[in-house]
Amino acid sequence: MPVPLSLNGRLVRLEPLAPHHASGISEAAAGNRDDFAFTPVPHGVDEALDYVAQALSGHAAGTSLAFAIIAVASGRILGSTRFTRFDYWQGPMVWPLVHGSPPGDALMAVPDAAEIGNTWLSPEARGTGINLESKMLLLQHAFETWRVRRITFRADVRNHRSRLAIERLGATSDGVRRAHSRGLDGEVRSTAFYSILEDEWPTVRATIEGQFSALPVRNRLIDA
Repeated sequence: MPVPLSLNGRLVRLEPLAPHHASGISEAAAGNRDDFAFTPVPHGVDEALDYVAQALSGHAAGTSLAFAIIAVASGRILGSTRFTRFDYWQGPMVWPLVHGSPPGDALMAVPDAAEIGNTWLSPEARGTGINLESKMLLLQHAFETWRVRRITFRADVRNHRSRLAIERLGATSDGVRRAHSRGLDGEVRSTAFYSILEDEWPTVRATIEGQFSALPVRNRLIDA
């Protein structure tokens, strides 16, 4: 599995999700629950501790790498995001094939493709550039350090806010998988898929940098 790492930007710092983040995660998620209708978000400290424990289990299993989103200006936790669904294509062909399992030393594993998801933010952080820079940090690491070939995003088709945010990054629609799974609300959901390919990353990066530089100055800090 990819080793835990911190990613640092101008507005945000992404730290590997750990038990000491649980209190801040709980506070960030304390808003109107309607704002979290389509994404699993913990409610209260106990659920936050379980949320962190599940994230750590996912990393131990090699299936995800979760982060706390922290405002540089205040040190406050504003939400969470993660890499998920790692694919490994390199190495000699072995049989039987094990999907998602890297060949060789797992501690040195670098994925060939991955997904970014399970992202949520405290309502106060929306529209401030926090999500934009968080995505920039993840994408930059994936494409420029791991050298992945593809990053995937997905969203419940009803989640118009998330779909619009993904589309604004410059991701390409890969279509909608109808009646794909059961949604967080218990209804059968259709899922919209998007992707960014390796050769598209320079254009996407320029798009994100342009959007970030256009943010009003008053929206570019999250104060204490």
